[in-house]
Amino acid sequence: MARRKRDYYTVLGVARDAGDTELKRAFRELARKHHPDVSPDNNGEAFREINEAYAVLSDPEARARYDRWGHQDDPGGLSAVVEAAQDIINDVFRRRRGKQRGRDVRYTLELTFEQAAFGTSKTIEIPFEGGKPREFTVVIAAGLVDGTVKTFRGEGEPGKGGAAAGDLHVNLRVAEHPTFRRDGLDVRSDQAISFSQAALGAVLDVATLDGAVQMRIPQGTQPGQVFRIRGRGIPQASGKSAPRGDHLVEVRVEVPTDLTPRQRELIEELARSAGEHREGGAPRRRLLDRVRSLLDE
Repeated sequence: MARRKRDYYTVLGVARDAGDTELKRAFRELARKHHPDVSPDNNGEAFREINEAYAVLSDPEARARYDRWGHQDDPGGLSAVVEAAQDIINDVFRRRRGKQRGRDVRYTLELTFEQAAFGTSKTIEIPFEGGKPREFTVVIAAGLVDGTVKTFRGEGEPGKGGAAAGDLHVNLRVAEHPTFRRDGLDVRSDQAISFSQAALGAVLDVATLDGAVQMRIPQGTQPGQVFRIRGRGIPQASGKSAPRGDHLVEVRVEVPTDLTPRQRELIEELARSAGEHREGGAPRRRLLDRVRSLLDE
């Protein structure tokens, strides 16, 4: 006696009002689980049952007939539809077994501060398993930020059986600069000046990304004061005409710790002229101590 057919909705594990997307998802999950190549139990009976249920419920007319009349003996050429669906899923499994996507390759590329600021191109050698390294050119745009990862699709290891190649992921690291620090599109640096230069003013040669430029500091410059050199920072894009940030220079005043007798005499004279002395006594050391304290800032 032939086994009574189960309800198609029960076979797929879906509700009677399930939509096309839910039906398709349930069919794919069950087909993968019960395909004869994966689960040879029951001689493929479970797989044929799943295909038959999906073939009916995925066809609006066949589904309407089933909802009204229940199981019929192969209505509308049902067996042909089932066989076609089974052929399709078998073909998918065969192709998947022979294909394998290529492995992704990761590479760390170190750049100088200037290369990241102005942009550059670097040729690297990509290692491959079981083969010779391949050269690949990486183009770096101006203004690159440390830690940026550039992904090149299909530039990894080749796939097998006609599958797609993997990707190449290049991690870009910017080496620290001995003088410059990045602050967005601005560049910061420190500039040491003498006490006399701070007091009297001076014109200094300051290192920038474009080489040394002259910067004027006014008399009475205070320790920690910041001066701005416009347009000498990080470019916003490649090209000479691209807008750029600024270069910010923070002044550090250097004060001598070991004074010669003449230097001490001059500073004491400065103290007296500023009124920093006691009547009938030696000049007060307040000014000298203040000058020395500048060195410790």
